[in-house]
Amino acid sequence: MSSFEADAHAKINLALAVTGTRVDGYHELRSVFLRLALHDRLEAELDPDAPSDQLEIEGEEVTAEGNLVLRAASRLRAAIDPSLPPLRFRLRKRIPAAAGLGGGSSDAAAAIDLALAAWGVRLHPAERLGAALRVGADVPFFTAGHSASLVGGIGEHVTELPSLEPVAGILLVTPRERLSTAEVFAEFDRQPASGALERVDEVVLLLREGVDGMTLAASTAMLREANDLWPAAVRLRPQLEGVRDLVSRTIGHAVLLTGSGPTLVAVYPSEAAATRAAVSLQATAAPELEGATIISTSTIERGEHL
Repeated sequence: MSSFEADAHAKINLALAVTGTRVDGYHELRSVFLRLALHDRLEAELDPDAPSDQLEIEGEEVTAEGNLVLRAASRLRAAIDPSLPPLRFRLRKRIPAAAGLGGGSSDAAAAIDLALAAWGVRLHPAERLGAALRVGADVPFFTAGHSASLVGGIGEHVTELPSLEPVAGILLVTPRERLSTAEVFAEFDRQPASGALERVDEVVLLLREGVDGMTLAASTAMLREANDLWPAAVRLRPQLEGVRDLVSRTIGHAVLLTGSGPTLVAVYPSEAAATRAAVSLQATAAPELEGATIISTSTIERGEHL
């Protein structure tokens, strides 16, 4: 029986503004997403004898229960033909979970593509985007296949932006204590913040002018406060501010929060420079970094992940 596989890449938010809340409770955003080389690996094959879709996970400590891979397959089947056969998925997890890196959403987007391939079904791009949005707000970005995007609304508006060429090096520091997106947005609602919208527009302009990793790295000081979710994340995890200050002092570089956190990001001219920064952080043995996951990776050029 044929097996299908795909890489599911992580993302970072260079800037994120919460622009409103809809009557149904969903938050509207305007954010710049960059896709990273860091990725999970998802495989799928038909399993007609199974009672339902199955998921095996290796790597990061996450469970199959409630996983977006299974949700994506289930909702896609319901929308196309409930009689389509069950699927067996194998997920090799490398992206930290509940970290603001979009790992679950990227896995879901890969699951949609693999399920369609295994079932031999073709969807119009608009239908595929709709299927993605039914699973989660970040999933349409990954389904669109862009290396860089301006994302708006509740995730349904995805506009491609020029990618960084040459690529930028990215340092990721994910503290041991994670944050759920729902938890952060609930805290945001209790005490809303604003101010990142202007930074989002500045980043969009920067990318449209055409920049490389070195130029972006030189511009990241302006991104330190370019995330409206930062105050909410810090109220939930007060130690996060100390971790950011420690990382920034150690590497001598501006550090920003991606998504709803808690992952902190530093941008470098090259992956080699990001790797050197990761090594220096790992050598500090600071108590603030106990249990943290420190990863060096890079952005990717347009089409590189396809």
